Amino acid sequence: MTRRVVLALAVAVCTVAGACTAGPSNRPPVVENDGPLPPVAPVTGPPATPPLPPLEEPRDSAVEWKDCATDVQERLGGQPVPANVQFSCGRVSTALDAPELPGRGIARINLLKAGTGPVPLVVLNDIDGEPGSLYALRLAETLPPELLQRFSLIGVDRRGSGLSDPVRCIPSEVRDELISFDPAEESVEPLLDAARQAGQQCGITLEDDQGAFDSWRTAGDLDEIRSQLGLNKLNALARGEGSQVLGAYAVRFTDKVGRFVLDGAPDPSPDVASVHEAQAAGGEAALTAFSADCAQRGCVLGGDAKTVVAGLLDQLRGDAQAALSPGLAMHAVASGLAQRKRWPELADAIAAARSGDGARLAAFTAPLVVDDRLSPTRLDGGIATKCNDTTVRLSADQIDAISRDLRGRHPVFGGFVTQQLAWCSPWPVPTQALPPLSKPGVPPVLLVSTAGDPVTSEQGTARAAEQLPSGVRIGWQGAGHGAVGASTCVSEKVRDFLIDAKIPNDGTLCPA
Repeated sequence: MTRRVVLALAVAVCTVAGACTAGPSNRPPVVENDGPLPPVAPVTGPPATPPLPPLEEPRDSAVEWKDCATDVQERLGGQPVPANVQFSCGRVSTALDAPELPGRGIARINLLKAGTGPVPLVVLNDIDGEPGSLYALRLAETLPPELLQRFSLIGVDRRGSGLSDPVRCIPSEVRDELISFDPAEESVEPLLDAARQAGQQCGITLEDDQGAFDSWRTAGDLDEIRSQLGLNKLNALARGEGSQVLGAYAVRFTDKVGRFVLDGAPDPSPDVASVHEAQAAGGEAALTAFSADCAQRGCVLGGDAKTVVAGLLDQLRGDAQAALSPGLAMHAVASGLAQRKRWPELADAIAAARSGDGARLAAFTAPLVVDDRLSPTRLDGGIATKCNDTTVRLSADQIDAISRDLRGRHPVFGGFVTQQLAWCSPWPVPTQALPPLSKPGVPPVLLVSTAGDPVTSEQGTARAAEQLPSGVRIGWQGAGHGAVGASTCVSEKVRDFLIDAKIPNDGTLCPA
């Protein structure tokens, strides 16, 4: 259509509709030209965020699912298997891809499918937490029914954990030393000695494979799982440090990202002191919430459980014959605070420890140190992955300085949160750090923060959301590690996001 015709149509529209006004005009005279329009200069600025991809049902899946009820029952430690959730297990083989042997080797990844929904939703957990397969099974009990009608949860035991060729390289007595170290000690040098033994033995045991356990390569495992499930896009939900894997996936496989939920993302800040200060604050907030819960329930610890916990640690420090060390007790308390459903059990265990029976409290740390066929130690794979994911290596003096500062502001958690800095100090520094989350072209990603999260702090998740261009954060004002399944409000927002592509307003708050 020529400009002459367009002008005539415009006049006709004004005549019929009476919507145009006449009067003097400062516009330049119209130049009639039948040629092509001149090119328009491109608009500069950040690229637009693509929309959430539509949900797709898989093509032919290459994963063979088998009954695994007996093994799962044993892995749950005698706890009942969810009666209302159908589940089965499978395996996927991927490239181990160690730095010294790129593209070579085999990693066998264990999967558990919970529910019968037609759309697969991959589920990850912290590397040193409950294996993703079991976490997905428990999560299925707590999610809105509509989610399980639309999705089946595909729990993934991350490489080096659970039943995915677990890492076993730290001698049992060294594991005990690592988690028994008292966070109130002025110097971490004894802890560094244990960490050196752990790192040396892992280097001998794992050899060239030592650097193969990290979030970047785990993201490659997820893409192989996506492919074998018969999907063009990966839909996934990760809790805590597992969110780091989805961040790496978004950078590495941007065009394969579907609908991602990050429930408590790790802090991406390069400021080590700030990261650990936020984590210590999250632990103290969780302890305060636990104390308030105790008071409300009338639990055995009375109205100030926070003071009772601090008193127990001092009691154990003053009793050289106690079977329970203050370091072990601190790991147990931190583990119990992360598991909101186990708070009544934690309160009873703390009360028993005050009376000299530390066995019930020590049971909270058993998954870190106990190692058997179906329940391998979570500590070894956790240290390997976390240390491979960071290039930060600090001296004893530097760690001591951070610990002293944090103990002054956060008496219970200040010295505790810095211990992993010592664990990684002797570990080989990876040749390449994890990339930042700031890659454009990723569809909207839903991040969930928890006010009193002792593992991945609210402040850290907020900083991750700021770094991710398409990140949208909602906050739960409760406590514990992770909000999905724990907060009805959060679970509803996640349901709306995953099923209906409804993106909540950034900064939405859900009450405790």
